[in-house]
Amino acid sequence: KGYPVRLPLDVMIAFTANPEDYTARGKIITPLKDRIGAEIRTHYMTSRADALAITEQEAWTARGTAIDVPRYVREVVEEIAFQARGERKIDKRSGVSQRMPISVLETVVSNAERRALTNGESPVVARVTDIYQALPSMTGKFELEYEGELKGADQVGRDLVRAAVGNVFDGYYADADVSRIIEWFDLGGSLSLSDTTDAATLVSQAGSVQGLIDLATGRAGLDRTAPSPAVAAAVDFLLEGLYAQKKISRTDDRGYHGAEPVRRPQQQSRAPFLTQDEEEPPTDVRGKKKKYYN
Repeated sequence: KGYPVRLPLDVMIAFTANPEDYTARGKIITPLKDRIGAEIRTHYMTSRADALAITEQEAWTARGTAIDVPRYVREVVEEIAFQARGERKIDKRSGVSQRMPISVLETVVSNAERRALTNGESPVVARVTDIYQALPSMTGKFELEYEGELKGADQVGRDLVRAAVGNVFDGYYADADVSRIIEWFDLGGSLSLSDTTDAATLVSQAGSVQGLIDLATGRAGLDRTAPSPAVAAAVDFLLEGLYAQKKISRTDDRGYHGAEPVRRPQQQSRAPFLTQDEEEPPTDVRGKKKKYYN
């Protein structure tokens, strides 16, 4: 039968896995659990600060070049995971792990690098719009419920990004006066920008909107002498925040314009009253109107 032998090894082995990977019932098989000395159940981060620390530790963002990921971009990436965990269109059993914001942030940095190489810019500064280019790395990290399958993973991901931007935007612009900027768009002004637009062009176009650059740089902790890529990222965050809160509108190709007016349902017109010259059709004994046939 053999003899138990204990060796004085200073070794600890930890097993980590998703329970859904083993059985359709969502439970770890008994032989596997029998080989584990203790089972420790973990939970999701309850604060965005803890999630930011983990992602900053694990994400590959230091790539040998000057790359700046603003704080608000990192917060939006983390907030996407928080929004996804509370989204009813996403399967709660599979959940949304911390690997999703790690992967999304790495893709955001890659898209910022691509734009900087194409336009010959330095330093490399990530923007909020770069997050939309990370949708493939996002949608592969969660499972959809039936309602989410009907809407599509791509659209669910876009809705998560928009909700996350709106939430983070409140933390920076809750008491800011953006009425002049909104009025500029409502009066017919528009900006055509994209994630590939170089920083100089973006800042130049944003300069036509009164108070836009000053407000964006002030809330981002920058001044007008900051590098144009950093100013462009701040302006991009302000525009996306206004769009996320439905204060302005945006097309799929990043054309910003005034918010569309709320369409109210039209009231059904009532039947016109009969004038004195008009006579009502005669009725029968039961009070119903008689029909005449030719």
